[in-house]
Amino acid sequence: MKARTREAALAVTALSTVVTLAACGTGTGGDTDGNTTSIGLLMPDATTARWETQDRPLLEKKIGELCADCTVQHANAKGDVALQQEQMDSMITKGVDAIVLVALDGRSLGAAVRDADEAHIPVIAYDRLAEGPIAGYVSFDGEEVGKLQGRALLQAIGAKVHDGEIVMMNGDPEDPNAVAFKKGALSVLRGRVKIGKEYDTLQWRAETANMNMSGAIAALGVDNINGVYAANDGLAAGSIAALKANKVHPLPPVTGQDAELGAVRRIVAGDQYMTVLKPFRPEASAAAAMAVAAARGDSLARVAKDEAGAGTGKETVRTSTGKEVPAVLLAPVSVTVGTIEDTLVKSGVYTVREICVPRLRTACDKAGLT
Repeated sequence: MKARTREAALAVTALSTVVTLAACGTGTGGDTDGNTTSIGLLMPDATTARWETQDRPLLEKKIGELCADCTVQHANAKGDVALQQEQMDSMITKGVDAIVLVALDGRSLGAAVRDADEAHIPVIAYDRLAEGPIAGYVSFDGEEVGKLQGRALLQAIGAKVHDGEIVMMNGDPEDPNAVAFKKGALSVLRGRVKIGKEYDTLQWRAETANMNMSGAIAALGVDNINGVYAANDGLAAGSIAALKANKVHPLPPVTGQDAELGAVRRIVAGDQYMTVLKPFRPEASAAAAMAVAAARGDSLARVAKDEAGAGTGKETVRTSTGKEVPAVLLAPVSVTVGTIEDTLVKSGVYTVREICVPRLRTACDKAGLT
């Protein structure tokens, strides 16, 4: 494999210590020492718990199972688009053989993806569809996520739906996933319930959702919000905090996504109505398989075909370049208080002990979790 001679870009300081895993075959992009195959792993932020507590360790473990004597180089953009661009530059400079990218801003990272492609380094877009000539894509059906959230919200509102009014707390409009979630949700909600206020939340910040929810309460009135569409659990947390601070009681149903432990506890407590589980293990497994195949120069279409049974059956996605690339799109799962045991506990995502902290003992008893 080719060794790179150009010095690493500024973002090398943001890269974590190289993790030595188990052997890949020959890659297409070169590597840092000319002897081993290297896979770059770029996470978008440290705000959303799943990236560092679920996705990263699962990806590293699966790559290790598939690859002997392989290395993973990890970096987290910490919510900074410019930093993630620098991290991409650093990965290219260091000559990794493939990159798994969770794009903080798919559009802004497009140029970096093109640079990687020109350096013969395949990029696997993970969870979010980055612009540019990506080699493969692994995620969940975003529109279906929004539909699950919308259906759950209508069900929770119940008889008030025809006269009801909701607040929509969407994600970052620069995130293609957020666009898909919103599209799916609106396909269910539009025409069924009045949308009193709607907000887009840059960088998915919970504190922004908190501020916007306070504004919605001031505009609509404490008693006139019948439901809250929150695109993920972080936005749900910010919205619920604002509702409580403004003495809204009882709390209206609030949706979420990612099945974060804090959200599951809020669901048990009755503060949040639902979340969406996107099983991280099959997503990470498919992305690791694509990354290893890409680094070896093997067929990603074969990986997509092999993994299709775990998802929606779709094996390609159209990118911003107009090209169809191999893809694995997995099926999301709705989680409410009555389905926590079947969806989260039995599958090993969380234990009852993790969910049922002392303050939730009574609520857990009521939910049948103890």
